[in-house]
Amino acid sequence: MEHDILLDLATDLGYELAMSGAETYRIEESVLRFLSAYGIAAEVYSIPNLLIVSILSDHDHPVTRMRRIGQHGNDLDAVEQLTGLCRRLCFGKPEPEEALRLFQETKAARRQYSVPGVYIGHFLGAAGFSAFYGGGLTDSLLAGVCGLVVGYITRGLAKRHSNAFFSTITSAFLMAFLAYGLGAAGLSPRPDMTIIGALMLLVPGLLFTNAMRDIIYGDTNSGVNRIVQVVLIGGALALGTGAAWQLTDFLWGAPQSREAIHLSVPLECLFAAVGSIGFSVLFNIHGPGGLLCALGGALSWGVYRLAGSLGCGEILAFFWSGLFSSVYSEIMARLRKYPAISYLVVSIFPLIPGAGVYYTMNHALQGDMESFASQSMHTAAIAGALAVGILLGSTVFRMYSEWKRNRK
Repeated sequence: MEHDILLDLATDLGYELAMSGAETYRIEESVLRFLSAYGIAAEVYSIPNLLIVSILSDHDHPVTRMRRIGQHGNDLDAVEQLTGLCRRLCFGKPEPEEALRLFQETKAARRQYSVPGVYIGHFLGAAGFSAFYGGGLTDSLLAGVCGLVVGYITRGLAKRHSNAFFSTITSAFLMAFLAYGLGAAGLSPRPDMTIIGALMLLVPGLLFTNAMRDIIYGDTNSGVNRIVQVVLIGGALALGTGAAWQLTDFLWGAPQSREAIHLSVPLECLFAAVGSIGFSVLFNIHGPGGLLCALGGALSWGVYRLAGSLGCGEILAFFWSGLFSSVYSEIMARLRKYPAISYLVVSIFPLIPGAGVYYTMNHALQGDMESFASQSMHTAAIAGALAVGILLGSTVFRMYSEWKRNRK
């Protein structure tokens, strides 16, 4: 009987972690550690849409629980709370009924930002990154408005259980058409910057980060699955904004945009922090953690600029910045006893080539296939440099943790 309660609880714990956006290795380790703390040998297998947990019952009969993982959001506060609960249960080993009660209490006590708070997050994320990429005050404010449009559409479609591809392409199209329309009306001097700022809200940053971390820990199936999702969402972004560009060209002529404003490095870091605060809200990060994430975003961009000033090429500078983001997130995780993913996913946002995705699509629409190929390779190289930096930092800390655990 106790084995059944513990198996159900372990499976529910893994399921809630998965539905909150946790990495595959975290889901499997949490379930295994919980069951091992109670002396139960288990096998756990998790991929982005399925969780299987199997144990031997009191009579040495195999018992398996399986949970289908559907579409879900990004709730990093829930990941933090559930991970903390798992640690407490493994350390204290309360009776199964008490452990179940603590699990239910943790689920009920999870924090969420209010609806106005979530929309503020959309506004700050879009406006901050529009200014970061060189938009003026007007462009940034209009990017914030487009960010509100993105938030309204994605939230509405999520309630209707729309798939991520359709939601992304619809949001990208309506947001970009609005921005181009504002540019055609003379209200937005740099509609490109307005679109890029709002486009960052649709970039699958958590998916990309989790894919890298899954591959680090040998969860290749999950990593490849997530990478495919990233590619599909990237395609949806290109299709949505491209369709808006074509419609605008048909109605008012080809969209025109002024040159981006060149900012000082301190201002770039400031706007990176503002945009990162918005994403901290969207990923449901509360308290000091949100400010530390924003600080990580500003510092990551500062490292990129510093590396460039020291003579590093652009791709190498992105590598060093990605490595710094990974190390920063691991250090913060250990200092505050929270999962590293909470810090990493926001800290790398200023480094994600959102502008590269937009300009790649733009070159294709204008028929400039040479520039399209060049920009595609450049964007892919940046993403690859970031991935290698993240992989290296996380791997070193992972090895250190294993060494420490083995010494005990």
